[in-house]
Amino acid sequence: MDIVCLDLEGVLVPEIWIAFSEASKIPELTRTTRDEPDYDKLMNWRLGILKEHGLGLKEIQRTIEKIEPLPGAREFLDELRSLTQVVIISDTFSQFAGPLMKKLGWPTIFCNSLEVADDGCIAGFTMRVENSKYATVKALQSIGFETIASGDSFNDLAMIEASKAGFLFRSTDAIKAAHPELQAFEEYDELLAAIKEALD
Repeated sequence: MDIVCLDLEGVLVPEIWIAFSEASKIPELTRTTRDEPDYDKLMNWRLGILKEHGLGLKEIQRTIEKIEPLPGAREFLDELRSLTQVVIISDTFSQFAGPLMKKLGWPTIFCNSLEVADDGCIAGFTMRVENSKYATVKALQSIGFETIASGDSFNDLAMIEASKAGFLFRSTDAIKAAHPELQAFEEYDELLAAIKEALD
């Protein structure tokens, strides 16, 4: 039995931190997992910037409410879910994901959680499991699923490479150049066709 594992940001919705960087006028927050492979390092750096500027969860959630799925993402996801099981595996946080899942038709998402202080400041974060994307596809495989995975960033590579089929989607030139063995797509119809072929 097959299950498709998709990244969220950059694949189905815009990057949350880039949107918040634009809304808050803090250019440093444009840095994402496309730029920094070490997620803990990236998040701790982001939390330091938020603290420095006196920003918390409420401000980020206001930005997220305005984010719409990427053009064609909902239709792609709907068609994919009519063909097979789909799970979104993301390094985002449950406190961020809700409004986005509503706009995508409430797909299943496995993500992490923020530690939020009483005053709304983000005090820290809890990862669901170490190497969460890789660990999740290996766990799914251990209960009888064959995984097909797609993502755009450094933190997606392990789940892509561990799956029976894996694809880069709207990735960076640097990641594509470093992984020429992986098929890379820019359009949803291309990705859907590749996944359909892998499902056969």
